Amino acid sequence: QVQLVESGGGLVQPGGSLKLSCAASGIIFGIYNVAWYRQAPGKQRELVAALTAGGITNYANFVKARFTISRDNAKHTVYLQMNSLKPEDTAVYYCNAYVVARVNYWGQGTWVTVSS
Repeated sequence: QVQLVESGGGLVQPGGSLKLSCAASGIIFGIYNVAWYRQAPGKQRELVAALTAGGITNYANFVKARFTISRDNAKHTVYLQMNSLKPEDTAVYYCNAYVVARVNYWGQGTWVTVSS
């Protein structure tokens, strides 16, 4: 069965850094595209960053070169390195793996709270 498990979230001060991890199982990880989304309370879920199976990245404009998505296919894990965090980055961050829209999987999310 397919499972995506996020970890690494928590409370951090503005300007700080966090590294999120997402461990995948039950899929042929190397052929999947991966992505990170986030959802703040009362807001819609939005794309943060995406990384194709071929290594092509795409970032949301609000990231402004602060975040980096990467993957380790041997470990079946995708990462999101977040630097220079701002209060508006506060949200639940979700891991996603997909081939096409109808073949996609989601993790349960991990909280990131940026506050002094």
